[in-house]
Amino acid sequence: MVKLVYFAWVRERIGKGEEELELPPEVKTAGDLIAHLATLGEEYENALQFPKAIRVAINQEHVEHDEPIAGAREIGLFPPMTGG
Repeated sequence: MVKLVYFAWVRERIGKGEEELELPPEVKTAGDLIAHLATLGEEYENALQFPKAIRVAINQEHVEHDEPIAGAREIGLFPPMTGG
């Protein structure tokens, strides 16, 4: 099981702030995770329709989509940061 935490409009579109999921063995990288989540229902597909725009943090460290997720305790998904 891995704890997934969703932020900003990703959280709003999925409809929850966090959840724990058992991931299939073929989900090996952050990019694989995003692709897998997009298959879990319309709300996930809607939130993750632009996968390259989604930022990922594994155990609170920003990573690229090709980063392995094995051993992750927590994975955060969020949109690009903006600010001013």
